[in-house]
Amino acid sequence: MEIKVLGAGCANCNKLEQMVFDVLAEQNIDAAVSHVREFKDIVAMGVMSTPALVIDGQVKLSGSVPSKAKLTEIITEAVK
Repeated sequence: MEIKVLGAGCANCNKLEQMVFDVLAEQNIDAAVSHVREFKDIVAMGVMSTPALVIDGQVKLSGSVPSKAKLTEIITEAVK
C-alpha cells in the first residue's frame, strides 16, 4: 500500500501525517508513506485543498483533518 499526505508542511498537514503513522502502527498495517509538499505535484493529483490523503493513487480526502476513527476506517477499508 502506498499512502501520500499532500500539503506544504502546515500544522494540519503534519498532524495528518502523524495520524497516518499512528493508525498504521496501531492496526499493524505495512505501507509506504510519503509527504508531498510541492504545489505543482499536489495540483497534478487533482487536489486543490490541503491537507489531502492519497491511497494507492486515489484521493481519499482533502481539505480537512479527519478524526482518528475516520482515518482508521479509510485506511483499513483500503487494505481490503
